[in-house]
Amino acid sequence: MKIAFVSFYNGEIFRGVETYVHELANRFVDMGYEVVVYQNGPKIPLTKYKTKEIRLKIDWNKRPSKFLKVIYFDYWNLLVGKFTLKLAISIFNEKPKIIISGNGGWQPAILRIITWLYGGKLIISSQAGIGFDDINNLFCFPNVFVAISTYAQMWAKKINPLVRVEKISNGVDMQKFQPKGEKLDINLPSPIILSVGALTQMKRHELSIKAFLMVKKGSLLIVGQGELYEYLTKLAKQMIPGRFKILNLPYKEIDKAYRSADLFIYPTSNYESFGISMLEAMASGLPVVANDDPIRKEIIGNAGLVVNPQNSESYAKAIEKALDTSWGNKPREQVEKFDWDKIALDYVNLFKSL
Repeated sequence: MKIAFVSFYNGEIFRGVETYVHELANRFVDMGYEVVVYQNGPKIPLTKYKTKEIRLKIDWNKRPSKFLKVIYFDYWNLLVGKFTLKLAISIFNEKPKIIISGNGGWQPAILRIITWLYGGKLIISSQAGIGFDDINNLFCFPNVFVAISTYAQMWAKKINPLVRVEKISNGVDMQKFQPKGEKLDINLPSPIILSVGALTQMKRHELSIKAFLMVKKGSLLIVGQGELYEYLTKLAKQMIPGRFKILNLPYKEIDKAYRSADLFIYPTSNYESFGISMLEAMASGLPVVANDDPIRKEIIGNAGLVVNPQNSESYAKAIEKALDTSWGNKPREQVEKFDWDKIALDYVNLFKSL
């Protein structure tokens, strides 16, 4: 059986969606399936699957207009649409039985038309998160909409009851992310409180900096890149000088950051679809302090604490409580259900049902 992933940003950056595509594609190859990933960037190291690269030029300095983004006429949505159109003939000629869409906007509509024409099956995973993008995905009428949390599953069934909705979470590589192994030389006062995520508004890193002013000990390490680098650096220098650092690490070295930390924090927006970095942290043995919402609660279970990070005092107290608590092996035990090997089997069972 042929399986195709369509993911514009693979090979360009390595976030949640790109991790999802890469990890599953490799495992499907190990399970005997023929897999191709259509992507814009160059081939990722250690890939077992085939890649077809479109290589459109990207202006990374472009900022989307809020209005144009809503109607999918901003620079980024048009670029993903152009990317999808350029590979349409190749997909039609190769006729993969399963196509998994990794991007929103125009992409799911284009792929839905192509699969209708030759009889393929379209799967869309709720990586975009609850909101307009996933409403658009649901009304492109995929054969299956895969919700990555129970909350997203219930929401999707209400939005479009005519579409089949199944729940399969994102996962983590339990071999790569584990407590034992190489660490980074952080050169900051301990304990180290870590947050991993793009330096964007959705991740709300500034809430961690503001709360950290009230945390009596330790340092804040943020790993990520994005447009808020200068703002966050300036804010931290003002509020917690000498107790803060931002690092930009390649994905192949990110496991070292987790092993160098004592606690993981994740103050993300309620609307973020998941948070693979929380799984990576727990697999590395770290407890998690996360935003108090249904998705984060489901992910961390009893391996951490949830709090409203907009309340700096409560957030600071939760960080200190987590540092003072003996968590034992709870983080690793909680994350075992999210092992990518198990997630891949869940997808294979889904494929067989189509």
